[in-house]
Amino acid sequence: TEYQFSGKVKMDRQEHWENVYQTKGRDEVSWFREHLDTSLRMIEKTGVGKNVPVIDVGGGNSNLADDLLDAGFVDISVLDISGKALADSQERLSADAAKVTWIEADITEANLPSGHYGLWHDRAVFHFLTDPADRRKYADLVERSVKDGGHIIAASFGIDGPQKCSGLNVVRYAPESMQAEFGDSFDLIESITETHYTPFGTTQEFIYCHFRKMR
Repeated sequence: TEYQFSGKVKMDRQEHWENVYQTKGRDEVSWFREHLDTSLRMIEKTGVGKNVPVIDVGGGNSNLADDLLDAGFVDISVLDISGKALADSQERLSADAAKVTWIEADITEANLPSGHYGLWHDRAVFHFLTDPADRRKYADLVERSVKDGGHIIAASFGIDGPQKCSGLNVVRYAPESMQAEFGDSFDLIESITETHYTPFGTTQEFIYCHFRKMR
């Protein structure tokens, strides 16, 4: 199993998420879903080949990597700020964990290969970036590390979604406002609004946006 580390990690943010994953079980967080069905459908709809490099940003202990392996994808990276979340996924995947590249990093400080990924997936990381400078770093990283013609699937709380998650403020998005954050290099192909049912019996509005990197 390959491990990579960013040069600098914002410890306050990292400590918050390490605490979350140390103190709560996988199905005891509001964003838990057994399978990311909407993400999987959107990934399938892109038509990308199974050998295309895929990165799941904030993948933590999500089982998207499991489902992508089952679907035949062979070049999967999972990035998360929490080493505990990544370790949980590696334990769950057992021998199959060696088929995945695990990257422990703060996405605003991560060092990723240029023009490498054909598919970038993020469910519920981007909306935690309340500082415009951090959102700019994120968008710049996507632009650098996703190859021309590559796909970006980003999911955040929608306009009617919660204003906080895990005790942190979030930014809620409409497709147009997320498009504005990513900029003219990205073409918005599709957006989907989803009602997410939390393990606690409440609902959250998510917006999923599929972008294509044009240049």
